[in-house]
Amino acid sequence: MTRVVIIGCGYVGIELGTQLQAAGHTVTGVRRSESGLNSIAAAGFDAQQADVTRPETLTTLPDAEWVIFAASSGGRGAESARRVYVEGLRNTIAAYAERDSTDRLIYTSSTGVYGDHDGRFVDESTPLDPTTEKTQVLETAESIAIEEAGNVGIDGTVARFAGLYGPHRYRLLRYLEGPVTEGYLNMIHRDDAAGAIRHILTADVAREECVLVVDDEPAEKWAFADWLAAACGRPDPPKQTVEERLATSDLSETAQRRVRTSKRCSNNYLHELGYSLSYPTYREGYAEPTAAVADGADPETL
Repeated sequence: MTRVVIIGCGYVGIELGTQLQAAGHTVTGVRRSESGLNSIAAAGFDAQQADVTRPETLTTLPDAEWVIFAASSGGRGAESARRVYVEGLRNTIAAYAERDSTDRLIYTSSTGVYGDHDGRFVDESTPLDPTTEKTQVLETAESIAIEEAGNVGIDGTVARFAGLYGPHRYRLLRYLEGPVTEGYLNMIHRDDAAGAIRHILTADVAREECVLVVDDEPAEKWAFADWLAAACGRPDPPKQTVEERLATSDLSETAQRRVRTSKRCSNNYLHELGYSLSYPTYREGYAEPTAAVADGADPETL
């Protein structure tokens, strides 16, 4: 029986904890706010409160062989991200380096660190080119998770997530109503994001490495939107090119860079590690919610 601590136990973390506990491991979920503890407790495993930006709060957390760092900066700016992903990650590594128990650290990152590749495929060997201050922070955190953790005897792994979707995060109206801007979507269902981490840990693979966690098919946005509309029994949504989006929208410089960014992420290495996806493409992942909408459900509730 392995002891696991999931720091930032939210959307993916609760599903991960559920999967690990079902496999016989002892799980503690950690949240910064007291209100966030209820959802962990409702999932049926231990919930504790701590804030990675306040290292003194980490001393009360239990020993663990596996530590998953999935903390969120709450969608705020680069400085907030730096406090959580850089300083908070260092605090977490330091707290567990003082204990003899910890063997593995998983840090959940984002495919945003790649920057723009003009629609070409990227994988774990592709040089990183973060284009925003926040994704530059994520690149720094990835190095900390592998190099600085390794310096204190903890094997780090970076799980680089594509765009997460799943229950209560299908965002159907965004595509059903449009307009939909051209480009590619790289996605991973919540259950597979958690499942990939579980596999990396329980199969004991990818130590001191990065793994792209993405499904089998980068989706062309216009085709994805038309598929969703057909599956929901709705008309095809309006569409726009990147140039039209940039010309008609009052976007910040950061948002403009995001609109221009295009890449396709390969999951070949994830397959080589032996992980089998529950939702290989968006067709499987969106089958249930689109059927519900076709039967009259409100897309906003899904």
